[in-house]
Order: sequence, then C-alpha cells, then structure tokens
Amino acid sequence: MILLPLLAAAAKPAAAELSRLGDGDLARVSGQGGIYLSGDVSINEVGGPIQNSYFGACGEAGKKCGARLAYRLREDGGWFVLDDIRGSFSFEGLTLRVRHIDSGFGGDGELFNRDVIELGLPNVVRYHDVQFKLAASNMARPTDPGFQQTDLFSIEMQGDVTLEGNLLVFPTGNP
Repeated sequence: MILLPLLAAAAKPAAAELSRLGDGDLARVSGQGGIYLSGDVSINEVGGPIQNSYFGACGEAGKKCGARLAYRLREDGGWFVLDDIRGSFSFEGLTLRVRHIDSGFGGDGELFNRDVIELGLPNVVRYHDVQFKLAASNMARPTDPGFQQTDLFSIEMQGDVTLEGNLLVFPTGNP
C-alpha cells in the first residue's frame, strides 16, 4: 500500500516557469544555426518510365534503364554524361549552413569577405547496388537525331564510404 502513494507522487508533472530574457542575457546565449539532414535516396532501382529504342526495362540486354544526367561546360562543346544511374544510398548527419569567410586562405578570405554555403559531410554514406556509367556524347538526349555516345567506364558501388570535413560552395555573380 505504501507503493501506491509513491507512484502517484512521482507521476505528477513537473512544473517549470518560463521567463523572458533581456537583451543583455540574450546576447550571451550562443547556439548553432543550420540544417541537419538524414536521408535514404533511391534512383530508378527497377528502371524508369521511359520505354523507347534507347531506354527500356532493366532486363533487356543493351538497354539503359536508369536515369540520365547530361551537361556541358562550354556552349559549343560536347556533353559529359552520367548515364544509367540507379540504386540507393543513405546518409545521416549532412549539415547545411551559411558561413562567413573574412580571413584565411592565404589572405584571400579578407578580400573575399562574403558568405559561403558550407556542407558538412556525413560520417558515413551507405551505398546499395548503386550503378552508373560515365560517358561522352555529341548531344544531350539520346532521342536527338545523330546522337552518338561513348561509354568511358562503368561504376558500381556497394557498402559504406566515410566522408569527413566540409565542402564550401562559393557564390559568384550578384544575387
């Protein structure tokens, strides 16, 4: 019988009073800004929705069933291609924040004196059946007339990759 009153007393909610912080108190408070991201991304694990002479089902020999990313670095240059992209990867702890650079980089930071985007790399990225081809082509789309592509090499990733450090993205131009 003694146990019942003790449990009832312990179950009462604890009350805490909130109070305002003045400007001076608030100025002494330090915190972190930014975004913490975790994710699980899958890309065309079983093939994409487009079915034509180039793209097809994953089981069809000679067909590309994954996604495609094509870009070129010069207006009159050829196309750099990541083709037949598929698989999944997951990560935990990718951070995103804005950082001000006004020193460092051999004195260049003082001249730069602007904000950059800082991507804090997650400790581990897990790859599951990730595949893609690195290629060069004369056109962005395989459906364009005269399309030709040379596959340079294929990449397959499985397992964990350790990433450490930060990636800084320096903006250019005027916002």
